[in-house]
Amino acid sequence: MEAVQKDHRYFVVLIFLPFLKAVQQKDAVTVHLEEGMVLDCLCPWNGNLSMVSWNKVPDKEPVAVFHPEYGVAFSQHYRERIEFLRTTPMDGSISMRNVTHQDIGLYHCSVQTFPQGPWTRNIQVEDLDTELVAERNNNLTIKCNHVHNGTVYQVILEKMPHSEPWSIIGVCKKVEGGLVGEDYSDRGEVSCADSLDVSLHLTGVVPEDSGFYRCTFSTDTGVQTTTVLLTVAPPRKRNRREEYKVKLHPSQSQ
Repeated sequence: MEAVQKDHRYFVVLIFLPFLKAVQQKDAVTVHLEEGMVLDCLCPWNGNLSMVSWNKVPDKEPVAVFHPEYGVAFSQHYRERIEFLRTTPMDGSISMRNVTHQDIGLYHCSVQTFPQGPWTRNIQVEDLDTELVAERNNNLTIKCNHVHNGTVYQVILEKMPHSEPWSIIGVCKKVEGGLVGEDYSDRGEVSCADSLDVSLHLTGVVPEDSGFYRCTFSTDTGVQTTTVLLTVAPPRKRNRREEYKVKLHPSQSQ
C-alpha cells in the first residue's frame, strides 16, 4: 500500500512539472570582472532545492552544476576556478578565481526547487571602464577616449542592451584617402576624431538607451577595448515653490 502511495505521488509530480514556469528576474545584474568575483543566485523563497545549473549565454556553454545528493560538476574551462558558496539551503551563488577577459559575458543561473518550481537569474560580467547615469530626456555624449599602445587603424562602436546580443552602431577607420566614419545608430550621432577617438551623442535619452557601449580599438599591437555602462534614470521630482499672493490694502496700492 505504501509503495502504491509513493507511485501515486510521483505520478502527480510528473503531471504538474510541465506546468511549472520559471520565475525570472527581469533585468540582468551587472558584475565587475575582478578576482574572486561573486555571481549571486539566491532563490527568494523557501522549499527543497533539487539542482542548480550555470550556463554562459548565448551558446549555453555549461559552467557548473550542483546537486544536493550527487555533488558538484564543472566544465573543463571552469574546473578548480569556481566554488558554490551555499550560504543558505536555497543559495546557488558561485565565486570565480583566476579570472581572465574570457570570463566576460552573460551567465544564466537556474535553481530548480520543489514545490514552487524553477527560479532563474541572468548576470552580466563586464570589465567596465566607466559608468554613466543620465536623466531621462536629457542630452548625453558617450566618449571612448582610450590611451592606445600603438597606432590605431580602426574602431568599432557597439551597443548591448541588457540581456541582448552586441550590435554594431558605428565604425571609424583610416584608409588611404583619410578618415572614414560609418554610422549605423538609429538613436544618436556617431562622431570620429582624427585620433580615432569615438563619441556617440544622444539627444533626449530614453530608457531604451540604457545598456553597455563598447569601443574596440584595432591597433598594430593588438586589440584594446573600452566599455561604458549607461543607466537612464527617471527625471528628478522638482519641488514647486509655493506662490503667495500679497493682498495690499487699497490705501497702499499705487
